[in-house]
Amino acid sequence: MYAPAPVASRPRRRVALGLAALLATLLVAGCGDSGGEASVWQPGAGGGGTGAPVTAVDPEGPAAPADGAAISLSATGDIIMGNAPSRLPAAGGKGFFTSVTEALKADLVMGNLEEPLTVDTGTGKCGANSTRCFQFRAPPEYAAHLRDAGFDVLNQANNHGNDYGPKGYENTQRALEKYDLEHTGAPGQITVVDVKGVRVAVAGFSSYAWSNSLVDIAGAKTVVAKAATMADLVVVQVHMGGEGAEKTRVKPGTEMFLGENRGDPVKFSHAMIDAGADLIVGHGPHVLRGMEFYRGRLIAYSLGNFAGGGNSLSNDGRLGWGGVLKVSLKPDGAWAGGSFTSTYMNDAGKPTMDSNDRGLGLIGDLSRSDFPRSGARFDRQGKIFPPAGG
Repeated sequence: MYAPAPVASRPRRRVALGLAALLATLLVAGCGDSGGEASVWQPGAGGGGTGAPVTAVDPEGPAAPADGAAISLSATGDIIMGNAPSRLPAAGGKGFFTSVTEALKADLVMGNLEEPLTVDTGTGKCGANSTRCFQFRAPPEYAAHLRDAGFDVLNQANNHGNDYGPKGYENTQRALEKYDLEHTGAPGQITVVDVKGVRVAVAGFSSYAWSNSLVDIAGAKTVVAKAATMADLVVVQVHMGGEGAEKTRVKPGTEMFLGENRGDPVKFSHAMIDAGADLIVGHGPHVLRGMEFYRGRLIAYSLGNFAGGGNSLSNDGRLGWGGVLKVSLKPDGAWAGGSFTSTYMNDAGKPTMDSNDRGLGLIGDLSRSDFPRSGARFDRQGKIFPPAGG
């Protein structure tokens, strides 16, 4: 499906644009934003701790196809496969993604892994007397379920990526690598993969110390601008926004939650596209949010909850809705089509196809109401279209 990228030249125009953006962000650096049996988890777990930087995958790769053929990319929101030791799915998680595997299929499949894959490191963030503290982990071998579902790249930039400390974070990386899965999200990490001859760079952002910063927009632009010099396409994975069933709306301004700065989703997303990003994949609120086009690039502000194995995530109402975003992009970033497929978490927290298309209906309504001029448009089959004149 994809391979680590070998050495070759890059399109000159893209390199020039990326270098210009990188220079501009460097010039303004420092002037931007800074910024027992558990109960069923509800949105609200905070962060804490640090993670070690990870070196980017080899950034070089073969030139994009001469005919400019598009490649397909799919993405999901939050993924928790279970919570060890006592809240794990039946049969060791075998078949966990069976219902949605067909919907996930694309040239590059990405997901937001909202838990470490690790043994108990003894450094869980929730102490014995903690209240309303939620920490997650699944056994390292659960990485095989992600591979079998077709995932290629998993994002660790979120509030639960460091639940078991730096050791748990590193164990997760090793578990993913054992099953030939790429990871992204550590500070300075730009993960570059070759997808049918097109280099795709993926970088993850959140408001926590173990990831690229969401709130330091100038610093984030530097990361994205650098990625644009390394690849044909740049994808931003970002964990942003407040949490809860009522957090479906996207409004201008900074969002706070539990005293944490969860970023300014609109300002951040637009700035990343200005810096060279071709697709923004958002998650974090645990509900679906609208989508818009900015400068011809799609921003999905939140893809909601995709999986909450062992009933780790609440599936009450809108908290149980998610979906698979699939887009086709040409090597220069030009839009070539897309779709949204509705899913929901069943009573066991497994991702399941939603024949009622509840998520699609919600995203369509939110995109129209929150972005009257720039919002994405959807037909009844879930196909995505830029707004008229967009």
